[in-house]
Order: sequence, then structure tokens, then C-alpha cells
Amino acid sequence: MSSDFLVIGSGIAGLSFALRAAAHGSVTVLCKGKLLDSNTAWAQGGIAAVLPENLRTEGDSVDLHVADTLDAGAGLCNEEVVRTIVGEGAAAIDDLVGNGADFDRESADPARFALGKEGGHSKRRILHARDTTGREIATSLVEQARANPAIKLVEDHFAIDLITTGKLGMVTEDRVLGAYVLDRHSGEVRIFRSDRIVLATGGCGKVYLYTTNPDSATGDGVAMAWRAGARIANMEFIQFHPTCFYNPAAIGPEARSFLISEAVRGEGATLVNGRGEDFVARSDPRGALAPRDIVARAIDRELKRTGAACVYLDVTHKPKGFIRERFPYIHDKLASFGLDCEKEPIPVVPAAHYQCGGVVTDVDGKTSIRGLFAVGEVACTGLHGANRLASNSLLEGNVLARRALEAMLRRYAPEKDAPAAPEIPAWEHGDTTPPDELVVIYHNWDELRRLMWDYVSIVRTNNRLLRAGTRLRNLRGEVRDFYWGHRLTADILELRNLVAVASLIVDCAISRRESRGLHHTLDYPHGDEAFHHDTVLRRF
Repeated sequence: MSSDFLVIGSGIAGLSFALRAAAHGSVTVLCKGKLLDSNTAWAQGGIAAVLPENLRTEGDSVDLHVADTLDAGAGLCNEEVVRTIVGEGAAAIDDLVGNGADFDRESADPARFALGKEGGHSKRRILHARDTTGREIATSLVEQARANPAIKLVEDHFAIDLITTGKLGMVTEDRVLGAYVLDRHSGEVRIFRSDRIVLATGGCGKVYLYTTNPDSATGDGVAMAWRAGARIANMEFIQFHPTCFYNPAAIGPEARSFLISEAVRGEGATLVNGRGEDFVARSDPRGALAPRDIVARAIDRELKRTGAACVYLDVTHKPKGFIRERFPYIHDKLASFGLDCEKEPIPVVPAAHYQCGGVVTDVDGKTSIRGLFAVGEVACTGLHGANRLASNSLLEGNVLARRALEAMLRRYAPEKDAPAAPEIPAWEHGDTTPPDELVVIYHNWDELRRLMWDYVSIVRTNNRLLRAGTRLRNLRGEVRDFYWGHRLTADILELRNLVAVASLIVDCAISRRESRGLHHTLDYPHGDEAFHHDTVLRRF
């Protein structure tokens, strides 16, 4: 199958790009599962944007949003990139509203959006659709994409690897030609051709035992780009969301990874220990509204100090009915687990949430491989630095989608009399996967996620990182044997990608001999100006 544009991923970044690109040619969107199985669809809190002056919070400005982002990023943000993306926030909202997203508005003045506040933000600037903002955005974009005849949406197709001229042995400039893709229903490996490819595959939360991410978040885009020779940076900076619902009796992934939005703290919820003490204030005067790296470490310290299994998010002081009205999804989901959050505190623990590193791009999403762009969480643009400011991610996904298309049209317009594309060989792999071998695959998956949680989590040490690296080298060999020796399955592909991404995280973490933002190591507890730079890895 050939198309003018190939998009791998169906969240806000991928679909925003596809809808714009459809005016310039045929677009294929690949989704390894279903279209709404994305990190975007799971996002609760909202999208950060400074609106036009007559609609924004009094005293807010682009400069202030930039300053908040730089402060959260702990010195590693690219200020020019931050200013560019934040400065296009109002345009991003116009685009999403134009595609059908319905954000909450003030009851007293329906012309104005109801703006929330989250950790690290100095003003109310978070647009939301109750507490299911991501679902609202994702659903509206999917509906628009389904209605567009130039867009072909292909579900249950798992991208295996990018096809490049370098991989085919050509010595000309390395460029993308397409992708090998597994049809999960038939088991057939198909070739999707395009010389303009967008990676919009989201993050890698499932590399950890506990995560707020959906099962689809297995780092596929980062792993594919790495194998293709793209540069990867800052994978040591994995953001742990401070408030994941703690429910030891939970059954099923949704119950075990249920996120309590940071917007709840923005509306006045406090974080307390078992004695009702606001322990976060000891670390930062902003308390529960400090940036996520600070809050997550404060919780980690408190749990280790007290031996408790969890801390608590307390909203019981809010007026009766407030939580049910403002956060109906959270309220009702907790009630389904037997907890009335208006009467009792919510038990919470940190969980892996967002990767701040990824495939290195410029502010237009362009990678180091010709024709390959990366947008959204899979990309490392310089916006997030060492720690993401809450709700900047949905903003980045939409802004970079537009900029990527403009850059593609400017740099890689179809050429007249272009040479014929090289022939791409059919995929070859093993024929069978014995049932008893599947047990080993599942064991390796579990072992990988546990070792990352135990050794490469919120607080790290050299010994833990080296121990993780040793085991990962063994796992890579075992997974390589599965990959080449047996018939491909989604489980094998995800395990292969998770091992690759885990290795990148560990290598980046070992390289950074300081503590900064989300990377905190007991061996180097302070920042060091010698490491005031990105951690960039190159495979070739």
C-alpha cells in the first residue's frame, strides 16, 4: 500500500497531522490496536494554552507560560522551542474547537472557557472537558478523520520497523521508504510505502510495572527510530505522576492504573500522610501544586520514611457535590471501587506517566533521517527539558503536527521526474511460535517491568542502574532469539520494543552523573553544570 503521507499512531499528534495533510494528498494512519487506544484518549486534566487577552486569566501571558515551562524543565528546555510552541497555544485551541472538541465554558459567560490550574502553573490556563479532556479531543478527531475520504484509517496493524535506503544497503542519503507492518488478524506482514512518515506513537509507560498509561504505550516509535539510526535523547527523564489510585485489591489494568488528575489538586485537594500532615510543603512551599518531579520524590521519601503503602489526596473539605460536578468520571470511577471521595481521602501512589525524551527533532518535528518526522510524546523537541509542565503535552502534539506538515511541504515536496523508488524485499521471519515459548515471553515481559520499577524508578543509584543494565543485556539476547526464530505476534513485537526502550533509559541514566528534574540519583544528589546538556545517543 502506498500513500503520500504515512502516520503511525492515532492520538492528538497523529490525527491532527492527518487532517491537515489530507488537503495535500493521500494519508494512511496506522494504529496497532483501536483508534481510541491512545495516551491522548486517557488524558484527564486538559490542555494548557494562553488564550487571546479578552479570554485569558487576568495577568496571564505567553511570557508567564514560558517561564513556568522553563522552571519545570530544570534548565534543559530549549527556550526558543518553548516560546514557539507556547506562543501557538491559542491557534491550537482554535484548531481543536474547529474539529469539534467541546471544552467546558463558564456558566456565567458561555463565551469564555472555564480554565483550571495544575502543578507548576502560576495562572489558570488549562482548558478541559470535565475530567475526560483527552477522550473529548480524541473522539472529535477520529470522527473528523473517518469522514475525510483522503484519510485511510487502518486499525490492528502493528508497525514492525521503518524501511530506509540505508537498511536496503544503498549508499545515498539515508531516507525513509515505508514500513513493515504486521496485520494482527491475518498474521501477514505487509509493506506500507511512503517517503514522508510521521511517528506519533506516544510514550513508553508500560516499561514500568506501575503506570497510568494504556497497554499500547510500549515505546514502539522510539524503538523503531533507534533501529533505523535516528538520534534519541533524554530518555532518563521519565515522569512519574504523583497521584495514581492505590487499590491493592484491584483486578484488571484499568483499576490498577487509574489516574487521579492533577487538576484535582488545582482545585484545592491536598496531599497528606496517614496522620493528615501536609508533608509535601516540607520540600516546596507550593506544596501539592509544585512540579511533578518534586511532588513524586516527596511522596517517595514519605513512603520510605514511614513504611506506609500509600499517601492520601484529600478533597473532603470541598463543598458537597463539587467533585461530582467538576470531576464526574473520577468521582464515579472511585465510587465503583467502593470509595466516596467526598467523605474519605483517596489513597494514591506515584506511577510512570510520561517520557520527556524521545526521538530528537527540531521545532518542526524533523528527525535526523530524511522524510521521517516525530510528533507528540515520542519526540524530544526541547519543550519539556528534564520535567514536563502539566498539560503541555496535548498542546505540543497539536502544534507540532501543523509545523511538521508545513515543513514536509516546504522541504520534501514531490519531485518531477524523480527516480523510481527502489524495490523493497518481502518480509522474512520464522513460521511458528510453540505454545510453551509464550510462557517465556510473558515471564520476560513481567521481569522487565519489575526490574525497571525496582532499579530505574523515581530514585536511582549507580548499583541499581548497572544491575538493570546487566539483566537487560541478557533479555535482549533472549528476545532477539524469539523475534527471529518464531512467527511474529504483537506480544513479541511489544517485548522487543520495551527491551530496546528500557536499555535507552538505563544508558541515558548512567550517562547523567547528576540529579536534575526527573532524574534523581543518590550517588550524585545535586546538579552539575558539566551535565547542563541533553543526553544524546546515536546508534550508528
